[in-house]
Amino acid sequence: MQRNGGMAGNGGQPWVFRRVRLTWLSFMLFFILVFFPLIAHYYLTTIDEAGGPDKRIFGPRPGGELCEAKHVQDLCRIRESVSEELLQLEAKRQELNGEIARLNLRIEACKRSIDSAKQDLLQLKNVISQTEHSYKELMAQNQPKLSLPVRLVPDKDDPGLPPPKSARACRLRSCFDYARCPMTSGFPVYVYDAGSYPWGENLDPLVKQAFAASVKSNIYVTDNPSIACLYVVLVGELQELPGSPPPSPADLEKQLRELPYWRSDGHNHLLVHLSRKSLTQNFLYNVSTGRAAVAQSTFLERQYREGFDLVVSPLVHALSEPNFLEVPPQVPVKRKYLFTFQGEKVESLRSSFLEAPPQSFEEEIEGDPPADYDDRIIGTLKAVQDSHLDQVLVEFTCKNRPRPSLPTEWALCGEREERLEVLKVSTFALVIAPGDGQLVASAGCGMRLFEALEVGAIPVLLGDHSKLPYHHLIRWSEAVIVVPKPRITELHFLLRSLSDNDLLAMRRQGRFLWETYFSTSETVFGTILASIRTSIQVPAAPIREEPAQEIPHKAGKLAGTDANMADNGDLDLGPVETEPPYASPRFLRNFTYTASDVYRTWNRPPGPFHLFPHTPFDPVLPSEAKFLGSGTGFRPIGGGSGGSGREFQAALGGNTPREQFTVVMLTYEREEVLMNSLERLNGLPYLNKVVVVWNSPKPPSDDLIWPDIGLPIVVVRTEKNSLNNRFLPWDAVETEAILSIDDDAHLRHDEIMFGFRVWREARDRIVGFPGRFHAWDVNHQSWLYNSNYSCELSMVLTGAAFFHKYYAYLYSYVMPQAIRDMVDEYINCEDIAMNFLVSHITRKPPIKVTSRWTFRCPGCPQALSHDDSHFHERHKCINFFVKVYGYMPLLYTQFRVDSVLFKTRLPHDKTKCFKFI
Repeated sequence: MQRNGGMAGNGGQPWVFRRVRLTWLSFMLFFILVFFPLIAHYYLTTIDEAGGPDKRIFGPRPGGELCEAKHVQDLCRIRESVSEELLQLEAKRQELNGEIARLNLRIEACKRSIDSAKQDLLQLKNVISQTEHSYKELMAQNQPKLSLPVRLVPDKDDPGLPPPKSARACRLRSCFDYARCPMTSGFPVYVYDAGSYPWGENLDPLVKQAFAASVKSNIYVTDNPSIACLYVVLVGELQELPGSPPPSPADLEKQLRELPYWRSDGHNHLLVHLSRKSLTQNFLYNVSTGRAAVAQSTFLERQYREGFDLVVSPLVHALSEPNFLEVPPQVPVKRKYLFTFQGEKVESLRSSFLEAPPQSFEEEIEGDPPADYDDRIIGTLKAVQDSHLDQVLVEFTCKNRPRPSLPTEWALCGEREERLEVLKVSTFALVIAPGDGQLVASAGCGMRLFEALEVGAIPVLLGDHSKLPYHHLIRWSEAVIVVPKPRITELHFLLRSLSDNDLLAMRRQGRFLWETYFSTSETVFGTILASIRTSIQVPAAPIREEPAQEIPHKAGKLAGTDANMADNGDLDLGPVETEPPYASPRFLRNFTYTASDVYRTWNRPPGPFHLFPHTPFDPVLPSEAKFLGSGTGFRPIGGGSGGSGREFQAALGGNTPREQFTVVMLTYEREEVLMNSLERLNGLPYLNKVVVVWNSPKPPSDDLIWPDIGLPIVVVRTEKNSLNNRFLPWDAVETEAILSIDDDAHLRHDEIMFGFRVWREARDRIVGFPGRFHAWDVNHQSWLYNSNYSCELSMVLTGAAFFHKYYAYLYSYVMPQAIRDMVDEYINCEDIAMNFLVSHITRKPPIKVTSRWTFRCPGCPQALSHDDSHFHERHKCINFFVKVYGYMPLLYTQFRVDSVLFKTRLPHDKTKCFKFI
């Protein structure tokens, strides 16, 4: 107990000392923190009082003395500035409050004005609605609604029309049933199967096979006989087979009557006899064909029914296509021989070949006219040959056995290849009509005519009584010289008097007739059907357009406008279409063609004219003016009413002030370049749409974002990589004007607009920017392609050019296939081919606008044109195209169109705007 208490007592003493020490420390801190400042303040105050008022250091100073210190002067200025700004802000706040009050008053006034305008707009809409209703009522009263006529299809046992007085009196009006062929029927044709009738086994196998192939490819043929307008029966050419002789006239007439759709008289039937030999059977001569028309190469006068039967050309190329490379060129115009004739008359002539020609034709005709002029022809031609005034070749006796021929007809000599070799070096080819005037058409004369046209020898027909193929539709005077036999003594003078221009024009027309109507079995069959269809005034079927298989794509944000491409200053180039795209009117003039002169549809430069299907945009070419008369041609689009530069560029003008164009852009795996080119088209006036021909087998990237230019962009998938796809007549193109442009071509908007205006005044020509020309290489005797700068040109590249959609149909469906094959082989020359085609048809050079000669494409990969082989291929293309056409169709021009006042800022009362050179 004591030990514990003692220990507690001893241990408590240090604790007391510690507590005393803490208390002392606290007192000292309190004194220092409280009393020491008071003492210091008192001391400092007494210092200022002892020093006097002028030597105050820490005490308060009189007013203004504090600002005199340098270290606080800036603070004073800041205070004064802030005070001034606060005063200004207050004044501005009061001003803004007043402005807000005034704006609120204006807003209220605008709201009242909007309400009033809405009421006025509603009233105007009511007025417009009433006006439209009244207009429709007036149109309904003055223009009754028309619809296609109801087609009446006769029964199978339809008796038809009353029989004519005689078979010789058959004409279309009396023997053809127009009710089966309304103008809107499309001209359906039913062709009998050659193996379904008894004489089918006697048909020439080549003729039968070629005819079947032609039928299969023809667009008018139908398998439904109940709706057919025309029924075609192949009756020849027949051949004699062992044990199966050809049917007699009586048997053939009986077999014709047994045809399932003959209907007792054979109306609306066409019996086709295609000849492959110079001596062909005329086995239909003693056959009563009723109301069925006959199409063959040989006719006697008492057999031929004018305006009803058809004189057709022989079928020379049954299954083979003509080789254009073997056809001689059309130039030079003059050839080795002035004229040639090779033939032999089988029956004996009254006169000897050695008999001298008469002194004068007048002396001969004083007496009785001779029964046969062939003797006079022989003597006159031999005299011309012996005179050596011109080099001619006449042979009246065949070296080998002559070909069989009809009586009084000149037989062909030698093989076909031998005859063609002679005709290739002949300027004129004589075709002597049969001596018997009753023989109005013969297969032998048709064969001579075909061979002459094939190799470019101008046919000279001696005998005006002969009927040439399709003579009622083709103006043969444009390609053939017809001379009556009594004028044989004047023949030499006549042939020597023709100019080179006339000869070349006749040769070109003859080449066109041969290619279009006679060269293949398809053209022969198509011509036969077209002649019937034209005679009964049924329009041609429209030519097909290439269906555009679109590739889905995603459109991104709105594209901007490249300032460099659209640098137009403060002038507008024209309105950017904000309404739906406006398609060009489709001038389907098929019906009006049928009621006009038939010559306009048969004597034309190459193209899908009335013989072939029509195009939706079917302009009449200026080169046809000699057939169509004045006021024809492409629809003229002039410059409108003029105006100053500013007025002129503000509106499209012309006779058709509203028109748009379509951009067709070919591309191949250059997505970035393509996107940039599409963006540059944003804001382009009068643009209808953009058709992108995707020529790559690989589809566009899935993540590719296409620019939104405010107009449709149609991406077309192609079957193969071909430059010919650029000129396909895509159905997505709904305008007549096409701007063909490469994906790497840089054109400003004002350049495009100016080119569009120029094209509207020359719609039949290519109007573009980069010019090229062709030149003759004297050393190598061939044509060259030249891209150097020159004062003249003959081509405008279609990498940036306007052309009519009509030429897309001609390029894709009418131009020789050999040219398109050449383009695919070289992957080149499609622009040269288009220039050849247009110049061949129009006989005009292209038009170049602006001074551009080439294009820049920064960032583009290496182009094909940078390769040396590119130019070598183009040299070869030009020479090949010349062989196909037979001559050089390109024409030189030193003409270039530049803008003078297109963007010139002139006052409205100053000079009007025209285009000058």
